[in-house]
Order: sequence, then structure tokens, then C-alpha cells
Amino acid sequence: MSVTVDRPVVSPLPFSGLRHNWTRDEIGALLALPLPELIFQAQVAHRTHFDPTAVQISTLLSIKTGGCPEDCGYCPQSASAETAVSASKLMDIEPVLQAATRARDAGATRFCMGAAWRSPKDRDLERVVEMVEGVKSLGLETCVTLGMLRPEQARRLKTAGLDYYNHNLDTSPEFYGDIISTRTYQDRLDTLAAVRDAGISVCCGGIIGMGEGQEDRAGLLETLANLDPHPESVPINALVKVRGTRLEDAAPLDPIDFVRMIAVARITMPASFVRLSAGRESLSDEAQALCFLAGANSVFYGDTLLTTRNPAVERDHELFEKLGLTRVA
Repeated sequence: MSVTVDRPVVSPLPFSGLRHNWTRDEIGALLALPLPELIFQAQVAHRTHFDPTAVQISTLLSIKTGGCPEDCGYCPQSASAETAVSASKLMDIEPVLQAATRARDAGATRFCMGAAWRSPKDRDLERVVEMVEGVKSLGLETCVTLGMLRPEQARRLKTAGLDYYNHNLDTSPEFYGDIISTRTYQDRLDTLAAVRDAGISVCCGGIIGMGEGQEDRAGLLETLANLDPHPESVPINALVKVRGTRLEDAAPLDPIDFVRMIAVARITMPASFVRLSAGRESLSDEAQALCFLAGANSVFYGDTLLTTRNPAVERDHELFEKLGLTRVA
């Protein structure tokens, strides 16, 4: 006895070109595809633009931790969260450069620095500028995430040689207010515009597992995929539940849902690096292998991501060897 199953209809995709006119319905249909078909489409997109066995390695350092005035429901660095993370001052330059040297020697090609600010004061920005210049002198790409930027601050970072600025959208415009109330979605888009206008590459993605629905996941990808140009790096984060944050009791995330987000990010932004970011510690080797098959080609490397755990470097070495993956030089 045969069984007929209705499948979402998705038009063939022009992998040779980039689109900036994705609809939410199209993205929702991709997210709903049978997994073998979704992985196939993601593989075609990936192989059109990248070596499917190569992975770009980034390392992230918190240069100023805790005490952030924002109320992001997922973040242990928020001043409103009841966590063990205490506020610290901006790091001195020498320890930052030592950390960058260790990251480079371990195989990282990009060094990212994060500060828990709503937006940087100009005097603090000048110290970050010195860090950027120092890290660049080590032969690494540079990335910072400092909160909201004014256009002149973005231009100052560009002059210092900054390669990437990270500023995530987190979720869909509709669900955003359930997670954050202290800055608007438009605030985030304005910072992205200032960064892009300054000539800095954009690193922008989001978080899943915060209680959002499938429509919100499609909405996040719709917004990202319709930025013109696409973000050069797209970090996909799985919520790391931290006791004392508003989202500490969020429902567990199905790893296959995470894989689907990676695959649709790859299909809709085929020339971007798609990065496995926060939450990778909770993924099995098998789940990570599916993510790489779905088009992920970048990871954060190192035992800590700002204030949360990340897979040990030795585990990553073993996984890359097992899967036959090579690091981008």
C-alpha cells in the first residue's frame, strides 16, 4: 500500500547568483523540507562557493565582562541577570595580545574581541583601537563586538584596520521585544548600516532555542538574507541556558532544528561563512557533522565563548580529523 505525503514546493534555486529578495514563505518552505532534500540543496550551494572540507577558525575573547545595562533575556552579562558574572574593567592591551598570539598559534585566523557595553565611550574605543592595531600586527583578521556604534565610531575602527564587526539581530522583528526591551530592532539595523557604510565587513546572525516559533526562525533568516550585501559571516547560536537569566528554563532545542537553520542560512546566503557559535558544547559529534554537511564552514575555537563553555581544542582537533576537515589557512 503506497502512502502519498504532501511536501512543501520549493523552486529550484539559482546557486550561481545571490538573492536579496527572499520571502518568509520561501524560507519557511525550505525549513520544512525533508532533511535529505534540504541537505542536498545546502550542499550544492556550499560547493558552488567554498571547499566543503575547509573550516575557518575564529577565537573570541571577552575584553570587558559583565555589568551591561541591556536586559537581553539570554545574557549572563546583563546587569539585570542574577548570575555569578561580575563586572570587570576593560582589559589591558598586553594580555589581549598574548591571548591573540596563543589563538594564532593554535590555528585561528580571526581574533574576535567582545565588550559588554550598550555602546562604547569614545575614550574606551581608543583603547580598543590599540587592541585592533596590535592584533592586526600579529597577522590575524580582527573582529570586535562592542554594542551600538555611531557612524564616526565605525569609521574610527575602519581606520584602525578592523576587518569585521559583530552585531547580531538575535531573532525575528516580531519576537525581538520578548527578549530585549532596552534597544530596538531598528537600533541594531542602524549599527549594521554604520558598519557597512564605513567599509567594515559584517558578522551578523542570531540565536535559536529562546522560545521562538518556526515563523520567527524564518523571519530572522529573511532579514539576514535580504541585507544587501549579505553579512560576510553569519553566526548561528543555540541558546546556552544560564541560571539567573530570564531564559534559564527555556525548552531544550532539538539538534535537527539547529541543523535546519544552518542549511537554510547556507542556501539563502551561499557566499557567506556560516559559523557554529554558542551552544556547540552541547552538540554531539554526530550533530556537528550534520551541521558541516548542511553548510557550516566556520567555528569559534577555544574553551570559552565570552562567559560560557565551548568544546575543548583537543576535541575539535579530533573531530576535524575524524571528518576529514581542514582549517582555512
